[in-house]
Amino acid sequence: MGNSYAGQLRTTRFEEVLHNSIEASLRSNTIVPRPVFSQLYLETEQPLAQDGRTENDDEDDEDGSESNSPPIPYQMKTPPEGCCTTDGFCQAGRDLRLSSLASDSLDVPPGFMLIGVKSPSLSETLLVCAVDRRFLPDERGRNALLGFSGNCMGCGEKGFRYFTEFSNHINLKLSTQPKKQKHLKYHLYRNNQGVLVKGAPICWRGHDGRMRQIGSNPSEGHVTSDEQPPNLALTHPSHTPGSYTAASHVDPIGLPQIADLPHSLTNGNHAVPAVVQPPLNQSRPGRPSATGPHTNAGPPKKRHKGWSPESSANSLPESTVKTSPSSSALSILSVSSAATNGAKSETAVPLSSSQGSLTPLSPPGLSVTVPDQLLHTCGLQPVIFKGHGPLPQLTGNVSEVLVSSLLQSCYLSSQTLPRVYQHYGPSPIQPLSTEMQILLTVYYLVQLGPDQVPLIEDLEQIFMRSWRESHLSEIRQYQQPQTPASQGRHYGIETPSTLPGLPQHLSLPPQSQQPLTPSQLPWLAQLAASSCGEGVVVLGEQVTSLAQGLHQTFSRLMEGQLENTNYVVIIVTTPGQETQSCVVVTGKHQCRALAESMYSPSEGLREINHQLSTGVAQELIHYCNSLGQDGDMDSLLDSVTIDSNEPSPLSSSQESAKERSLKNTHSPKDTHSPKDSHTQCSKDSPSPKEAPNLKDSCSEYSVEWREVRPIQLAVARKLLSHVCAIADSSTQNLDLGSFDRVSFLILVPPSEVTFQQTVLHLWSSGVLQELGGLDQECVSQRDAERYVVKMDQSAQERIDSLIQEAHSNSYTLYILVHDHAHCDISSASYSSSDSDLGLVDKLLNSRQVRDSPNILILHVTSFPFALQTQYTRISPYNEIHWPSAFSNDVDLYHERMRYFGVSELLESTRSGSSLPLMRYDSSFESMVSALEERFPKLHSAVIRTTVLIQHYCVALMAASGRISSSHNLHKHTSVETLEIIQSLLTAAQQCPAHHGHMVLLRIPSLALAAWAHRRLSRVRRQLGLEENFEIILGNPSQALNIGQSFTDQIKTWLKIQDADWIPRTYLELEALPCILILSGAEPLGESLPRSLKYCDLRVISCSYLHRTTLEQELGLAAYLVRAESRPPHNPGPGSDLLESDAEKLSSTDNEEEEGQENGDSPLSSSQPLQSCPDSGALDPFPVLSNTSPNVQKNTMDTIQSPSQTQTQIQPQPSSQSFSYPQPPLHHQTQPQVQNYSQAQTISQPQPQSQSQNQPLPQTNSQPHSQTLPQHHFLSQMQIPHPQPQPLPPVRSRRQHSKSTSSGSLSPRASSPHLSCSWARGVSRPPSVLLPRALYDIITASDSSGLPRCTSFLPHMSVAWASSFRPLLSKMMTCTEQSLYYRQWTVPRSFHMDSSNRTEGRSDNFHPRRLLLSGPPQVGKTGAYLHFLGILSRMLIRLMEVDIYDDEDINFSQYIISSTQAEGVQYNPPNTSWPNPDIMRTIPFDYTIHDPKYDDISSVYCPGYKPGADGNPVRQEDVYLRRRTSRIKLSKYAAYNTYHHCEQCHQYLGFNPRYQMYESTLHAFTFTHLLLGEEIQLYFIIPKSKEHYFSFSQPGGQLESMRLPLTSDWSPDCIKSPIFTPTTGRHEHGLFNLYHAMDGASHLHILVVKEYEMAVYKKYWPNHIMLVLPTVFNGAGIGAAHFLIKELSYHNLELERSRRLEGGGPAGDVWPFIILADDSCVMWNAVDLDARNGPVEHAVSLKQVLQHMEACPDLAHYGLCGIRKWSSRGLTGNKQREPFSRGHLHDFLLLNVDRSQNIQYDQNRFTCHDVDFTLRLHSAGLLVCRFNSFSVMKKQIAIGGYRTFIIKTKMTDVPTSVGPSQYICAPDSKHLFLATPAQLLLEKYLQHTSQKLFPLSTKNYTHPVLSVDCYLNLGPEVTVCFVSSRPHSVNISTTGLLFSGLLLCFADSFVTPGFLKKFTFLKGATLCVISADRSSLRQTVGRLELEEAWRFRLSDEFQTANAKEDRPLFFLTGKHI
Repeated sequence: MGNSYAGQLRTTRFEEVLHNSIEASLRSNTIVPRPVFSQLYLETEQPLAQDGRTENDDEDDEDGSESNSPPIPYQMKTPPEGCCTTDGFCQAGRDLRLSSLASDSLDVPPGFMLIGVKSPSLSETLLVCAVDRRFLPDERGRNALLGFSGNCMGCGEKGFRYFTEFSNHINLKLSTQPKKQKHLKYHLYRNNQGVLVKGAPICWRGHDGRMRQIGSNPSEGHVTSDEQPPNLALTHPSHTPGSYTAASHVDPIGLPQIADLPHSLTNGNHAVPAVVQPPLNQSRPGRPSATGPHTNAGPPKKRHKGWSPESSANSLPESTVKTSPSSSALSILSVSSAATNGAKSETAVPLSSSQGSLTPLSPPGLSVTVPDQLLHTCGLQPVIFKGHGPLPQLTGNVSEVLVSSLLQSCYLSSQTLPRVYQHYGPSPIQPLSTEMQILLTVYYLVQLGPDQVPLIEDLEQIFMRSWRESHLSEIRQYQQPQTPASQGRHYGIETPSTLPGLPQHLSLPPQSQQPLTPSQLPWLAQLAASSCGEGVVVLGEQVTSLAQGLHQTFSRLMEGQLENTNYVVIIVTTPGQETQSCVVVTGKHQCRALAESMYSPSEGLREINHQLSTGVAQELIHYCNSLGQDGDMDSLLDSVTIDSNEPSPLSSSQESAKERSLKNTHSPKDTHSPKDSHTQCSKDSPSPKEAPNLKDSCSEYSVEWREVRPIQLAVARKLLSHVCAIADSSTQNLDLGSFDRVSFLILVPPSEVTFQQTVLHLWSSGVLQELGGLDQECVSQRDAERYVVKMDQSAQERIDSLIQEAHSNSYTLYILVHDHAHCDISSASYSSSDSDLGLVDKLLNSRQVRDSPNILILHVTSFPFALQTQYTRISPYNEIHWPSAFSNDVDLYHERMRYFGVSELLESTRSGSSLPLMRYDSSFESMVSALEERFPKLHSAVIRTTVLIQHYCVALMAASGRISSSHNLHKHTSVETLEIIQSLLTAAQQCPAHHGHMVLLRIPSLALAAWAHRRLSRVRRQLGLEENFEIILGNPSQALNIGQSFTDQIKTWLKIQDADWIPRTYLELEALPCILILSGAEPLGESLPRSLKYCDLRVISCSYLHRTTLEQELGLAAYLVRAESRPPHNPGPGSDLLESDAEKLSSTDNEEEEGQENGDSPLSSSQPLQSCPDSGALDPFPVLSNTSPNVQKNTMDTIQSPSQTQTQIQPQPSSQSFSYPQPPLHHQTQPQVQNYSQAQTISQPQPQSQSQNQPLPQTNSQPHSQTLPQHHFLSQMQIPHPQPQPLPPVRSRRQHSKSTSSGSLSPRASSPHLSCSWARGVSRPPSVLLPRALYDIITASDSSGLPRCTSFLPHMSVAWASSFRPLLSKMMTCTEQSLYYRQWTVPRSFHMDSSNRTEGRSDNFHPRRLLLSGPPQVGKTGAYLHFLGILSRMLIRLMEVDIYDDEDINFSQYIISSTQAEGVQYNPPNTSWPNPDIMRTIPFDYTIHDPKYDDISSVYCPGYKPGADGNPVRQEDVYLRRRTSRIKLSKYAAYNTYHHCEQCHQYLGFNPRYQMYESTLHAFTFTHLLLGEEIQLYFIIPKSKEHYFSFSQPGGQLESMRLPLTSDWSPDCIKSPIFTPTTGRHEHGLFNLYHAMDGASHLHILVVKEYEMAVYKKYWPNHIMLVLPTVFNGAGIGAAHFLIKELSYHNLELERSRRLEGGGPAGDVWPFIILADDSCVMWNAVDLDARNGPVEHAVSLKQVLQHMEACPDLAHYGLCGIRKWSSRGLTGNKQREPFSRGHLHDFLLLNVDRSQNIQYDQNRFTCHDVDFTLRLHSAGLLVCRFNSFSVMKKQIAIGGYRTFIIKTKMTDVPTSVGPSQYICAPDSKHLFLATPAQLLLEKYLQHTSQKLFPLSTKNYTHPVLSVDCYLNLGPEVTVCFVSSRPHSVNISTTGLLFSGLLLCFADSFVTPGFLKKFTFLKGATLCVISADRSSLRQTVGRLELEEAWRFRLSDEFQTANAKEDRPLFFLTGKHI
């Protein structure tokens, strides 16, 4: 690198080596020269490490090179002793100043330049030195190698390798680190006088006016990253420079790439800043995990000064890029690298001004005159590709020349290194040199086939590959080691090993050794071009300017010297100047293709219209009408006379065909008489006049497209989960909880059929009924049209009204479904106001839609690529991809249908097992190319359409049988077309109902399509075939229009009665025989019926090679096949066997080529027949697809010469015997060849095996030559009879000539029971016919194994971000593909997302935008419609709640007392408040009616008689399974933490605009006599709630909770504090009472356990918490209620004393509190005035409480409550009373003053409210239930006081412990349980009481007497509660015999005398419960129990608790 003599050639070997290398390269049809130079230099390059520098030196050298950091203090090395240190002199003492050396002659070595060095100490002069030009930048500031190589011009010392060393030598005396960028300042050159003068400043990029952009807009800079990525791939270690062999297949570049844009890619703007991509966190090699923009790469090993987490760019690593063998892919120089928005490419790619140095205006005077009559003389319009340097000005006949800057853009972009390579250590990484680019271009053009068109993508990939190979060693040297698994596998991109057309044994010279010099370039290029004859001409050494070269080219063109030349490459290499080049395309085919590709699609259509309207195309049409010797088409048609008496001509022709066919079979017993087959045929011919009768119906017909498939349900759920994910995220972008209904609008492209099709899907999906907008009866398709809108000018109004509606209905969620979202992505600012383009941008991207919180946009598309750019609006997390058929996803859904799309079509071309479904038609192509040469001015679409329609017309004439066979019509059409028409005409004959096929003819131009429709219709009319099939013109802007007779036919099939019905969609044309001419620039989402059999795309344009465009057209053939049927590329017996004439196997054009082509066949003639795949026999036609015309001709009617016969494959009849089993799928007979197992045995030569440069265009066309034998084979298979039979010998069949060939090859043709051809066809995808050019491109595959077309630019409105991008990989998932496009594509200026950039934002994603992508026709519409339905159901479900809805228990068995029998009504039903006196007269109802208690002991009530079975026994957790009803939430509901609407944000303390509510912890202590100790509670009081409390001083000691006075009343205030005890329900408890209270102020206190305090505080920061003492952590609900009540009474006393101190009345303080369950969700009131009797309606809790609090005599009541709601609650007699006395639950208004002496039992876990109510009533307090109100309780399965788990003390894990183990004998060794003793006792009594109280079981009349407490003894035992308190109210027990006695903690009020009042049955059971054994004995003694009860020692028990857990003890005994 630094050796001054490294460039001297060994001249003796030079020419020899060079010549051999080039010759070898040329022979190998590849384009990269061998590493010639590595063989030619004396000194091979030493590896850098031997240089004496370590890698750290390299890093230091580079460190800070472009930083703004302060200078590093630098100490110069002290100079050696005795040397010169004078400024301006070198250390050898020689003068270096420019002023001194200006006139001296200086010796500058080759490759070096004189440079002026700026010395800090000499401001007035420069120092002269010589520097190797490789280490200096070019004029654009680029391409400087890192490092230095220089010579001293004073003393002549050479080889300074470090600038530090050199600066010491020339005495720069620096105070900072020496940098060449800082001190090498100017170029020096000699002026006219020969004096050395200062020249242009050296353009150091990033210094001296950092990042200069000549004339550019300063506001647009680059956002790039200077970071050296930390994650570099290890590459092939065995590699050494100079030995580039085929072994080095490892990815030479594992470097992360930054999309650093070249300045030329954008459409007239400056390069948009490259968005730095986030790193992909690789979950495993080759598969990135899905990421978003939120991840950051960590700092690199060595931080650059500019590193920051934001700029961290660890983007996708590059892979070596290579393309397909271009030889097999006819490619077009696609517009993909240039915008196609302008007219010609010249305007399409205005070069940005920053390229000034490359494309200056051409100097005046250098102009080239284009000769007149150029087009007329040469028959072509040359295309000039700008290359390097300015193109001279063209004058004269400039309209006949096209100029394109595509090639120039490619050169520029492949020279624009991403920034990551510019900071890559001191290795000399620089882009390809100009010379190398030109040479590679020549190589590329040389290896293109004669009919191939250059494709810029191929060239770009070649440049990239070459560049990578040339820098392999440098890149490797500085890579960090990685795990071997990830080598070359970043991002799943396989490392390609070959370039298109390059042999694997050759590679590129490492450029770091010696660049290609300009002087070598011309003759190297000429040498290369010489190999292809005249195909490529290089004008190099003989031209001195581009102008001269162009002039020569034009002259040669006019003289006809370039007749066989396709490309002229002009190279100008003037010494001392930049190399210049351009390419002139002179091949006719290439010029036409390139010229047409320069039109934008709309301009192309305009040009076609112009040619048709001006009559230019008439000559062509006349020419095509002539059939040569066979007459003129029109005159032949006119000669056809149709006699109305004759049967349909088709049926008679079919009859004769069948006759002939039958006569030719060798099975007389199967032959029908002509009469038979005639009658059969005429019966089958469709005659619309016949009324359809039963015999005409077809049993196999069914239309299934309306059903929803499992995979669609799965995708709909996926969509729903994404919507939920947006709602659940912390961004608050979507509040699903606030919506109560869904509305939607579906936007479709402006196509009438797509509109009607969407309406039809919507109407039949049932979504409208589901959304509740319409009743089932009134839904018509017209109603559905309101929900679908075409994106034309009418859409504006509809969307505006939707936005208005959304603003006014904030509770409705609006879904905008943008279907076929790829159709219009134009920017509104670039589109004219009257066009439909840009509407989506204008309407969907508007601020109103973006900012509406209740509008969600769902983009649906099959081609999402254009929406996945660097500026996309859709977050990668919001993309939903259809499950891929390649993964196992699809199998999970049990699909009955199998999707058959583009990839499956491609697979069918490769499988080789049968006729591919995708083919091209070679005879059509050859006719077209001949006409294209004849009519050079006509657009190829006009020519192709004319020829195609001509073929169809001739095929119709031939197939109709109306024109005599003497005219040889089949010669004038192609075999494929004839097959299509015959299949169309015969299909309907074979079905009793005349079902047939659809043929799709795709003609993009509306004008051409209309002409084709007129022409075909006319021919059909003249041939009398109007009733046989329909011809439909599919114009997107018009409704579908078909003839009345066909409409009637469809109505019959679909059983439609409506007289006015007409088909509006193509789907409704199912089974109609028709030709559909589909026009329009692109398909707009029209779905095709399953009867589509042929998809004829032969006319589509080959110019616009974008992935979306290609896949859109191929998507028309996408199809759903029944999963049961055989795979389509191996169709089973059900598919059609050659349903048409054998004539299609013959074609007479180019017959003379047959023999030669047969000779090319790789199949030898001796191969046995059975090795040929039989698939041809199974396919409906033999394919002429990718075979050359020879296949069409190798049929028996063209076998004429012995030489040809010999080359055919001879079957060996003696050894062959074929049997024909019955096919399983259809019940018709059909011959079937049984050689499936051998189908794969034929060798499949790959396309590359063909010779590349053959002169004839037809010869390079046999990629699947195994189809050749199929054709011979088929030609001998006309065997209509179903019986198994040997194949007749070939010789005997040879005699059948053309006379037999019109018979049908289908064996079914002769069967008397014809089966439905349509039914056979639906199990098989349609066949696709493509233009040859597209076929070659599509079937070629990339190095990654993906189809070639996937690497094209995804859409015309995006551009690649950089040429230095990896290829897509076959292993990529849809998500990874999306991330790839998001990184590597940028929108062009006319793309709607180009404006989606906001400064300072890392993402510009719209939060409520989703993208659903899936292949075409797969069922996306059904999926999103189903999504709308389930979203609506979910919202309704969110607005609904499961309410307990059990009927009250224990009512039906009432014995009506005398008072009720007399119909006594205590209160009129409309009484507002209870009267205490009347209430006392109402009997207390002891019976428990709450259904939650249907598993507890009933309470004995004298007036009650139980039912026969009693209550059922239920399991523990059965409350989870109680009956519920789903009820919609009213606006007064209570909510859990998941509800957050605007109104209650502040109430909850969650509003992001406010700070989190602060709260303080306050202790509150009081003494309670019962507990005998002080109780300390804690209040957590938010700041906003402190006014409810009084403190000793602000912020001081909490004194009391403020209570209002009884006399206070305010309409917006609730007086009673609400206490809600809760556990385990911090998320699900219904504590948000904001809506329930209707905004009224209220005091709400959550009572929580200490260990749950933090989590409740987190979820409810704005609620007051009362924290129970630690000892109650394990306690039940009884303890919470006990403490609430005691605290409230204590607080009441405090408030009274506070009021007294304040001078107020003490007794007037409000004494009521509310005890509410945490699951009370809604409240209802009874409306008595309703017409249909009393009804309930929702009311607010505020209304309920204010009504109860306003009761005049409320203070008389101890406890009030309300009903439990039930849906049957108002039925029956029992509820007519407005007030009643009985048990109250769940929602209580408690008078703490009156109930002061009755406490809740603090130990209780269950039934505490029953126990409390019984004791309260027995104490004489009034209990009142307000029956006019009811409370609804929500089913909450989580948490609550009933969820105590019984677990053992040992394991702490819940174990199944039976109730019998809850107790044990005292002092026994028993398994102790870690459960409170009281709970064990309650559970034990509940579950085992039938053993304990055997006499009580199911014995209501003999209850168990329970004194002073109620305990649940299980549902089979009845308990009679009595109170021992004096003056208590008890039931009369006179005459009652008790079956047991329960004494629980009996206190002093229970005396022996009290117990003696009661009578017991003999053997009744006694159970005494105490806290310990001693008190147990005391109780037995005190109550003298041993007198009447017998005890045994073994009858004493304890709960299974350890001693420290204080077990309870009980004793049982029997009554004596």
